[in-house]
Amino acid sequence: MQTKTRLLLPLVGILLMTVSCRQHRDIAYVKDATRDSAMAIEGVFSKGIQANDILYIYVESQTMQATVPFNQETNKVAMHDGTVMNPGGSAVSGYLVNQDGDIIFPVLGKIKVLGMTHAELARAIEQRLKDEGHVIDPVVTVKLMNFRVCVLGDVASPGQLVVQGERLTIFEALSMVGDLQISGQRENVTIIREENGNRVIGTINLASKDVFNSPYYFLHQNDVVYVEPNLKKKRNSDRDPMIMTYISSGLSIISVLSSMYYYWVLTKYYNK
Repeated sequence: MQTKTRLLLPLVGILLMTVSCRQHRDIAYVKDATRDSAMAIEGVFSKGIQANDILYIYVESQTMQATVPFNQETNKVAMHDGTVMNPGGSAVSGYLVNQDGDIIFPVLGKIKVLGMTHAELARAIEQRLKDEGHVIDPVVTVKLMNFRVCVLGDVASPGQLVVQGERLTIFEALSMVGDLQISGQRENVTIIREENGNRVIGTINLASKDVFNSPYYFLHQNDVVYVEPNLKKKRNSDRDPMIMTYISSGLSIISVLSSMYYYWVLTKYYNK
């Protein structure tokens, strides 16, 4: 018996080490990437301005009075006599891009912005302000106000992320929701994206270095990220959540009945 035990212990140790190593590999990110290596960033982090985007547009100039008609933040612009326009005014609401891809900008009117980058739109507005004689030296800032991404599935805190700016990677989004659970599948994370009126469903492998070249590495406006649980967690979800309670109660009853039976046997034996 002792000889068999000595033989079994190393086998059990090897089995535990194998399982442990497998689990470690399964939860690692970019596990095939060479450490201390450099890779060129090839992805595009913005698909351009889209319908339903809300844009923050601010015009600056050496002559501040000239910019007042073009800014929603006129309450922050000081006039030459020291007064402040619209003190206590409401917060900036932004410019909504309609379904035709246009915004209505003060004085300039309707501007087609669909597909333009923020820098391109800023330059276009600057050029028009100068060409039409409104502002001599305009400097225009354009930002996205409603960059939202939803992260669902097997993560610590699923929910909607509201991001400042327009650059967000898949890893940054996952870090903002507390990372994947241990049971979350890293090899086939699903990305649901809206492109040109179509809904595109793609996958990304977080365990491979190819993640950096994926079109889904940089998330876009209104993307939905879904992390699927692994097979073990799926199987567990099909079980009755009270199953362990039932088993525990059943074992307790069996134990009590066994004790009663044992007591009855002993009593009968000693009575003889």
